[in-house]
Amino acid sequence: MLKPSLSVRRLSTTMKATNSDGERLKMQREDLLFSGLKVLDVGSWIAGPVAATILADFGADVIKVEIPGSGDAYRGLAIAPGTPDASINYTWVQDARNKRSITLNLKTEMGKTILRQLAQECDIYVTNHPLHMRRDMGLTYDEIKSINPDVIYASLTAYGEKGPERDREGFDLVAYWARSGLMDLVRSPNSPPAQSVPGMGDHPTAVSLYAAIVTALLRRERTGKGSMVHTSLIANGVWSASCIASAVFADGDFSNYPKVAARHFTRELYETADNRFLQFTMVRSDEEIEAFFRVLEATHLLEDPRFNSRRARVTSGETLAEELRPLLRRHDAGHWISAFNQTSVPVSLVGTLGDLSEDPQLKVNNIIKPPAEDVGTEWVINHPLNIDGLPVQGVKKAPDVGEHTDSILHDLGYSDDEIETLRTEGAI
Repeated sequence: MLKPSLSVRRLSTTMKATNSDGERLKMQREDLLFSGLKVLDVGSWIAGPVAATILADFGADVIKVEIPGSGDAYRGLAIAPGTPDASINYTWVQDARNKRSITLNLKTEMGKTILRQLAQECDIYVTNHPLHMRRDMGLTYDEIKSINPDVIYASLTAYGEKGPERDREGFDLVAYWARSGLMDLVRSPNSPPAQSVPGMGDHPTAVSLYAAIVTALLRRERTGKGSMVHTSLIANGVWSASCIASAVFADGDFSNYPKVAARHFTRELYETADNRFLQFTMVRSDEEIEAFFRVLEATHLLEDPRFNSRRARVTSGETLAEELRPLLRRHDAGHWISAFNQTSVPVSLVGTLGDLSEDPQLKVNNIIKPPAEDVGTEWVINHPLNIDGLPVQGVKKAPDVGEHTDSILHDLGYSDDEIETLRTEGAI
């Protein structure tokens, strides 16, 4: 078995750079907030790794650990059946940017040895490996802490760190969306529960994990102590549902929910002549309601006893909506948006994904941004964290599988011959 030819030491304030690749990264990141912060991304798919992506955007040196050969299974999502076809691996470009990749076979002792060497010098260790896998491989918090007491160990699970389901695996569709009650809540009356889109719960959960990491970094700065931080998909799902879910713990009466809310005419969606849908949820005041009916040339409906008061419009909401539908089908969405805006009636177009690339609000608010180098697409979706005056790393190419294995091992002190032996033995 190989032994490292150079002892590993933890660098907390300066980035180790013993080759041109490392020097380039150092120069690019030296003015960024997390410059010099060393992060290990020991996970797969989205929620855990994307927390590391956000750290990378703010300058951290993130090393992604992948399986030799195939790499992270998330690399295959964009080519999976049912996803949009494109010329690039758009999900990987989006979520794996600004990282370096090393491949390690963690079923081998040498693969685990190298990972521990990397863990010994890292500031943050991010993982969403199932808990039973971490125990089997000797990669729990206590075991990582024993070699790096100052480490911040960020753990992402599906169902939490304790309890009978702590070892259970799960995607956001199941743990965040279905188990939390969101799937059941987000549907029209008499309709089946609604499915989520890929990553819909993973991405906000990644922001929660990032927030926990940054909180732990501040604690370490003040006390010198490392710590374990964790969150779960189910915790974030329940949190997202909390405006309604909290009523459960107040013995709330759900017999009329969501029937009453759905019955109010402003909660309905209305189709226009060009097959788009308009939303009027923000139409609330008496003045707005009167203006709404004026634009539709339907003020006579407000004189109808079924609709002549707020209570009556709720009681007869479904009937009122049916009266309104043919009126809104007379013109296309653009006509109605212009007409309603002229009278200050809040109206929203139900967006489609096709609208995003032409939406000026997304560009001016940095919700989408151009990459810093050619990644195969003109725009990349940004994470939702903005700190005025704080520079961020421009979007750079997401790594190929194991693209930086040799340079990372060189940083650890391995020679070319030793690296070749590791590759021959299947450790990398």
